Amino acid sequence: MTDPARPADPTRLPDLASRALGGAVVAADDEFFAAKENLLLPHPPQARGDFGHHGKEYDGWETRRRRSPGSDRAVVRLGAPGVVAAVVVDTAHFTGNFPPRASVEGAAVEGHPAPAELQRADWRPLVPLSDLAGDTANVFPVEPDRRVTHVRLTIHPDGGVARLRVHGTPLPDPRLLDAGPVDLAATENGGLVTGVSDEFYGRPQQLLAPGPARSMGEGWETRRRRDDGHDWVELALACEGVVTLAELDTSWFLGNAPASAALTGSGPDGDVVVLPRTRLQPDTRHRFPLASGSAVHRVRLDVFPDGGMARLRLWGRPTPAGRAALGRRWFDALPDVPAIEVLQAAGVPAAEAGRLVGSRPLGDDLPPAVARLVLGG
Repeated sequence: MTDPARPADPTRLPDLASRALGGAVVAADDEFFAAKENLLLPHPPQARGDFGHHGKEYDGWETRRRRSPGSDRAVVRLGAPGVVAAVVVDTAHFTGNFPPRASVEGAAVEGHPAPAELQRADWRPLVPLSDLAGDTANVFPVEPDRRVTHVRLTIHPDGGVARLRVHGTPLPDPRLLDAGPVDLAATENGGLVTGVSDEFYGRPQQLLAPGPARSMGEGWETRRRRDDGHDWVELALACEGVVTLAELDTSWFLGNAPASAALTGSGPDGDVVVLPRTRLQPDTRHRFPLASGSAVHRVRLDVFPDGGMARLRLWGRPTPAGRAALGRRWFDALPDVPAIEVLQAAGVPAAEAGRLVGSRPLGDDLPPAVARLVLGG
């Protein structure tokens, strides 16, 4: 299997802000012409020709024309917190009414803050004030740095944006994985597609999306094979873990479901069979209890010979080593202020919390409270 790595094109990473992943626009200064919620819709923006009470309708977010100095903002809660690698400010179908410039900031906030509380967050630049082109998917690479939970788009001075995409690597709070068996493959838990043989009809990252697929278009589907090979997709789990239940869901795929499938994992003991090649049925949610007990951090799904699948779920628990590695990644990626707050909430005195945060990455000699928080157990 290939090693998980940041792809050459960062827009291949999941859109952490997508409504399909649970993202939401929690506030906007103005949405006179078109609603802020359109910014995060997962499907491509559509051209509209209708006129309403406020003028021509657009599939995007559009503010009124400013007659005074200033700019307009929209605040987004990411569906999956993570480390941002690229932002796309898509002005599709906005031609004479797009913003000439925009900037994007990120913040990391614990819990579930209200919009008013987010105004006091420590916002840091992700995309500096940059020129935009109309009717264009404006792509801005971001040097991966700290974990963020929210982003703020500022358009200068006003206008319309069709979609905002925030591509990056999901990085969950590891404490959420401590509660019990979790889907180690889910994007919201940190699962990530790292390789695929074919994605002609549907991107493999959709396999790891939350909730059931609502149509065949929300799954992964390959073209028809005309050779003796078969198709596959590889993924990195949220962390090293033991998978105890696999779900291979072919819902909506009737005349194009794979005939059979297998799962192979890679872990500290090398490659292991997670699920031997097993017959599948069309339009069926298959659930397979697993008894191997082997620790894996990557999994490959092989489908024979080709076809489509709606969802892949790999339920299990992190190993102690996997939980510790995830905890370190999470804590080292927290901005300074949230990191100090997390330590203080765990009972670490302020001075000690400041010292630990300033000395990151953390070493092995940790106070018990910090070890429990970061490493688990």
